[in-house]
Amino acid sequence: MAQRTPSGAVPGHRGRSASGTRLWTWLMLPGTLWMTGFLIASLILVATLALGTTDPLGNPRFGFNFDNIAAMADPAYRIVLLRSLGFALIACVVCLIVAYPVAYTIALHGGRFKNLLIAAIVVPFFANYLVRMYGWSVVLSDGGPVLKALRAVGLADAHTKILQSGVGVIAGLVYGFIVFMIIPLFAALERMDLSLIEAGRDLYGGPLRTFFFVTLPATRQGAAAGAVLVFLPAIGDFVSAQLMGGPDQIMIGNLIQDKFFQGQNWPLGSALTMLMMAVLFIGMLGYLRRTRKDEAEAAR
Repeated sequence: MAQRTPSGAVPGHRGRSASGTRLWTWLMLPGTLWMTGFLIASLILVATLALGTTDPLGNPRFGFNFDNIAAMADPAYRIVLLRSLGFALIACVVCLIVAYPVAYTIALHGGRFKNLLIAAIVVPFFANYLVRMYGWSVVLSDGGPVLKALRAVGLADAHTKILQSGVGVIAGLVYGFIVFMIIPLFAALERMDLSLIEAGRDLYGGPLRTFFFVTLPATRQGAAAGAVLVFLPAIGDFVSAQLMGGPDQIMIGNLIQDKFFQGQNWPLGSALTMLMMAVLFIGMLGYLRRTRKDEAEAAR
């Protein structure tokens, strides 16, 4: 048995702890350098470029004017940003409604097949995102199985379209990011104390009342984390809008792509990028404040 020092510490433990700390410091160093050198530097570059101009040949020039910032007040950009926010929010809600029963069934009734079922959901998402979206566009096309089934049961007619519409864009966003909702919900349901459900039933709560007043509040942090993970990539996505929507359904990601690669207006593209990042930052700030408040309430 190890002898403790007068201070209460086990001899050798402090040395191993300091050694372990140095090891983790060195392991963190590559990631820290990467984040500092590339991510933060690229953000600074984009922010400074947003204040720049272009020469007659379309080459970007650094400067200090606010024309690109003022251009954000253009109603056309505001409509695209609001549309992107709307599509991302609707995709979050649909993902939550679809993912919750899936996560609930796997977490509470999956038994020894839990890990296999989660793998069956996650593994297909390792396939290339663009390839998956092309496949999904075929499924939702006019001659695809979805519209054929809807027409067969009378829920759609010959003029009904899914592609080239907002419904198609939202369907693409949900398909593309729903796994980011399932995993946090599954983790929250796995961590939940199941005696809470039994207590709810002992208090004569039916299945629905127990779910809405016990299970759902106990897993709200998982739902909030999933909403953030879906919302952040969804608002900047441009593949779904390009393949599933038409010219009238473009999102801010399409606008930024167009300014950088076709319009040759990098300063304006940078200003749009900063605008999108400001919106995302506000969303993240709200999520972090809410999470901190929930943790403080749980610690009481």
